[in-house]
Amino acid sequence: MPHPSRLTFLALAIALLGGPQLLQAAEAPPVPAIANDKAPLPLDDLRTFAEVMDRIKSAYVEPVSDKTLLENAIKGMLSNLDPHSAYLDPESFRELQESTSGEFGGLGIEVGLEDGFVKVVSPIDDTPASKAGIQPGDLIVKIDGQPTKGLSMLEAVDKMRGEAGSKILLTLVREGGKPFDVELTRAVIKVRSVKSQLLDDSYGYLRITQFQVNTGEEVGKALNKLRKDNGKKLRGLVLDLRNNPGGVLQAAVEVTDHFLKKGLIVYTEGRIANSELRFSADPADASEGVPLVVLINGGSASASEIVAGALQDHKRGVLMGTDSFGKGSVQTVLPLNNNSALKLTTALYYTPNGRSIQAQGIVPDIEVARAKLTQEQGERNIKEADLLGHLGNGNGGADKPSSSKTSKRARPQDDDYQLSQALSLLKGLSITRGN
Repeated sequence: MPHPSRLTFLALAIALLGGPQLLQAAEAPPVPAIANDKAPLPLDDLRTFAEVMDRIKSAYVEPVSDKTLLENAIKGMLSNLDPHSAYLDPESFRELQESTSGEFGGLGIEVGLEDGFVKVVSPIDDTPASKAGIQPGDLIVKIDGQPTKGLSMLEAVDKMRGEAGSKILLTLVREGGKPFDVELTRAVIKVRSVKSQLLDDSYGYLRITQFQVNTGEEVGKALNKLRKDNGKKLRGLVLDLRNNPGGVLQAAVEVTDHFLKKGLIVYTEGRIANSELRFSADPADASEGVPLVVLINGGSASASEIVAGALQDHKRGVLMGTDSFGKGSVQTVLPLNNNSALKLTTALYYTPNGRSIQAQGIVPDIEVARAKLTQEQGERNIKEADLLGHLGNGNGGADKPSSSKTSKRARPQDDDYQLSQALSLLKGLSITRGN
């Protein structure tokens, strides 16, 4: 597990692409002041700013308060830096803090901006968005009939925010097709970040939907439960990071450490003093070195890519699926005196081998695109054991006629092609290794 000193790194956390109603980053204490060795403030430019503000107040068609103008100026400064830096007003800051605990209001949808449109990064499991069939890559072109073109991300998120139980109509475009409407009902989103179960005898499944503050601890408990339910050491494990938009960096470090005994997990580089950090694994291995397949896709972002990149660099598991999202920047939340905050990009992170994920993503070892599984029904072949007067088994084994087949209970891998491929790979590895 990570060293206790790492807990101080909650000051520096991976933020997601969505608005403040989504899991983004842990609250950070103020960053130490940077030495004042820079050039003095540009007085002429500041005079121009004051003049523009004065002209707007006196000549704009409607009265505008000083507070509104100054807040808009701050938002403008941040919005033109990168897609992930933002000004959080007191309400947005409070919602961000609540979101890292795993409960927040909204649709359960992670969004970013692309060419001025709001784009779905990933829906969150068991939320109105995922139940409505919204998919990564969908463009949200209208919200309640109003175009989203030109809106900032925070403005779009604010429009999608609302009281639990209220309706909202999203107009989506999927893969360049025709626009279509999806009506959703807002809800209080209670995100369960870790889910686990046995797929087959001795083969486990571990899904992480988001990286919250307690996700590392929950993964440790899930691994113990899988081992207990199986009654013996697992023969293989699927770690599912698909459509996981990321979350708290510390949680990504703790999760990765469950699968590694040594070596670097991730490091960050930035300009401020506490933005250059390195995280390494401890000797304990909660996974017991079990063969591992990690599933990723275009909705796997940020903290998900940290985990996938580290496991890939250390050759701890086989990555399967499609290319990840490609968010390799770190955001620090800087509280301000008026209960608001800045969410500011302060560093880039790098995998153990020095790879930057930014705008490139993680390429899986084995590419497996999403596909729909269908099973043939009604086929019944006659077997030797069905024939009247057939000989018994030479070793005394029981007959296995075709009529003896019983319907099996539904399993996750039965209608999930990528998951079924991951399980098949694990079984193949188990056979070749003689496990």
